Amino acid sequence: MSFARYPAYKDSGVEWLGEVPAHWEVHRLKRSAQLLTEKTDRRTNPVALENIESWSGRFVPTDTEFAGDGVAFQHGDILFGKLRPYLAKALLAQNEGEAVGDFHVMRPQEGAIPRFLQYQLLEQAFIDIVDGSTFGSKMPRASWEFVGTMPLPAPPPSEQTAIATFLDRETAKIDALVAEQERLIALLKEKRQAVISHAVTKGLDPSVPMKDSGVEWLGEVPAHWEVVRIKHVVASIEQGWSPQCESYPVESADQWGVLKVGCVNGGVFNPDENKVLPDDLTPVPALAIRAGDVLVSRANTRELVGSAATALMDYPNLLLCDKLYRLRLNHKMDAPQYLAYFLGCLPVREQIELAATGASSSMLNIGQATILELRLPHPDVEEQLAITAHLDAVTARMRDTATEAEAIIAALQERRSALISAAVTGQIDVRCTPEQAP
Repeated sequence: MSFARYPAYKDSGVEWLGEVPAHWEVHRLKRSAQLLTEKTDRRTNPVALENIESWSGRFVPTDTEFAGDGVAFQHGDILFGKLRPYLAKALLAQNEGEAVGDFHVMRPQEGAIPRFLQYQLLEQAFIDIVDGSTFGSKMPRASWEFVGTMPLPAPPPSEQTAIATFLDRETAKIDALVAEQERLIALLKEKRQAVISHAVTKGLDPSVPMKDSGVEWLGEVPAHWEVVRIKHVVASIEQGWSPQCESYPVESADQWGVLKVGCVNGGVFNPDENKVLPDDLTPVPALAIRAGDVLVSRANTRELVGSAATALMDYPNLLLCDKLYRLRLNHKMDAPQYLAYFLGCLPVREQIELAATGASSSMLNIGQATILELRLPHPDVEEQLAITAHLDAVTARMRDTATEAEAIIAALQERRSALISAAVTGQIDVRCTPEQAP
């Protein structure tokens, strides 16, 4: 779909804006919005940064319990995340509540249409410039002194409404396509879980006789399988070291890195999830990763704690971190990848999540015994390898499909961002754009 340009433009006097429609004004954000600072602890409809989806500005419910004072807001106010990782978060409030955390809470002034202003705060060039202004080493923030003085286009209110209405309609179409791809990814994740769970508890041959495993959450297993505790197949279990590292990963095998706990998310080992060990710290080669190491996250969110993956090759420059367990098996009797798949299957996930402890839902822990005492359906190593090969092939196809869906989502979100930028800066004229069929 192509869009018309405005009949006439003028130089905005702002380098990043360039030309704007000739009848538009340009003024600082603080002329369009007043900063709110009144604190409250009444806790009706609290909103934190994690409640806002960055690319869309939508509210996302969570179960998090909030502590401390918040800034009171009402319907039509805008919550803008001022921490650098969250600058693209801008929520238009639909009711009254409290903004808990690092927000600039703004109330649109007379003549400023709240929905249009929200789209301006989601515009990528605006975000990039505010990002460059942040200060602080650990938690960089954008100050109101800078954000409030940012120059923004100011079309007439009726035109702001027309642009916001157009963007509501067009972004809704894009969001529906994104949701479709997200549903596909969720279905693939469910199917992956089901395929893995069936293979590691029932095997690949549907005709074999079954027997009661003696474990309620396992149910029946093939009659020729044993059921043993994981500790009986593990030669060693240990956790690593978590020194203060750099914020970036290693760039070559000549650098030492310490793995991040996220290296096992998704059941596939990702060696790129690491941080460089500073030059003034002495590496511990005994913690280096070897092919066949089964890595299990011992501390993470409820959904990720206990995630497991196997290193398929040696990584002599990558070290085990303190938030990971490393299990080494007797490879002649057991296939490491079979164990990793088992730890990722749904019945085991449920047991791990039940056993996880911790005061915060964002960081739960499991002890070694949680893993070692689990009952493991145990075919001989040849059958373990056959199951592993089958699951490798099936899950690889699912991963490829999910990757394609993620690429489509990224392209749609890029399209959405470009459309918002073009509309709120006047690069396209949408005042008389007819509604398009979805």
